[in-house]
Amino acid sequence: MNRRLDKIGVPGAAQHGAKRNDALQTRDRSGPWRSRISGAPLHFVPRCTASGTREIGRRAFISLLAAAAAWPLAARAQQSERVRRIGVLLGVPPENVEFKSALATFVQVLQQSGWVEGRNARFETRWAAGNPDDIRKYVAELIALAPDVIVVLGSASVGPLLQATRTVPVVFTLVPDPVGAGYVDSLGRPGRNATGFTNFEYGMSGKWLELLKEIAPNVKRVAVLRDAALAAGTGQFGAIQAVAPSLGVEVSPINVTDAAEIERGVTSFAGSPNGGLIVTQSALALAHRELIIALAARHKLPAVYINRLWSTAGGLLADGAEPADQFRRAAGYVDRILKGEKPAELPVQAPTKYELVINLKTAKALGLDVPATLLARADEVIE
Repeated sequence: MNRRLDKIGVPGAAQHGAKRNDALQTRDRSGPWRSRISGAPLHFVPRCTASGTREIGRRAFISLLAAAAAWPLAARAQQSERVRRIGVLLGVPPENVEFKSALATFVQVLQQSGWVEGRNARFETRWAAGNPDDIRKYVAELIALAPDVIVVLGSASVGPLLQATRTVPVVFTLVPDPVGAGYVDSLGRPGRNATGFTNFEYGMSGKWLELLKEIAPNVKRVAVLRDAALAAGTGQFGAIQAVAPSLGVEVSPINVTDAAEIERGVTSFAGSPNGGLIVTQSALALAHRELIIALAARHKLPAVYINRLWSTAGGLLADGAEPADQFRRAAGYVDRILKGEKPAELPVQAPTKYELVINLKTAKALGLDVPATLLARADEVIE
């Protein structure tokens, strides 16, 4: 039973004409080939014919061709990915360090969501420094660029922007009363092309007067610095005025139209004793932050401000929402709008946290002893 190896599929047997090994001389008719030495069944690798070898090579070659074809297609798809234009309108000076940081946070959060500058996103940023003429100019510039969404800071910029467009999606930040100002129909369902983040209700303005009396009990007269051209300016002043009688305080407004008006108003007010200041939110006030803080120090006027940006710059006490947090959350809304959601259906959100910041160095310079109860409530104490 001297059979050839190609009959049992030993590799290479057909090509070389090799004969079966003596160890494989026999098998049972009903079973597999067995070793004549050990009696164990033998297993053979199927033949790898020349045609089989060619078939494997052909498959590998086709796979390589497919991969080579797919790579430039993917590269071209990435290169042709639509670039979304994101406008940013900030009504503060471009040298403002805190809002530069807030803007960086905004861009970083969007990048984490997949919107990368130079790849599929382009940011168009304008700094208006609270100047109404600049605001109108930059509003026109941004709208002419046909952006996919515009992020805007503060009431002074939101109003002109929404007068200029009812179609471009708008996400606002640091706006006290968007319903009262007519920017949205309601907080829960804005109903138009704008939504965003409010930083306080007008009732909180009355709390600033309470804090001023707590840190400086001798205060009897309070000047309220406000932008009378804004609904938010008159609204904040009205809320402060409403609680003043219960605290035994007389309040009067000082407009913040320009630096000269601010200096005249504060200097005149400081001519009588037992005075204090409350600086309400406005882009103009922020543009003149250093001047206002310097005037308060010069005339020994205890003052309360709207957020920590003022206390870290030397202001006595601040209580309000953190701007960087508003921009962080605004990035989430921008991401959702770019992915197809409508601002009309995204609810206006209130702050999740308010920060009370006290500058002890300034308190010492004013000769004030900060109550322990107030210090215990502070989120940050600057020494």
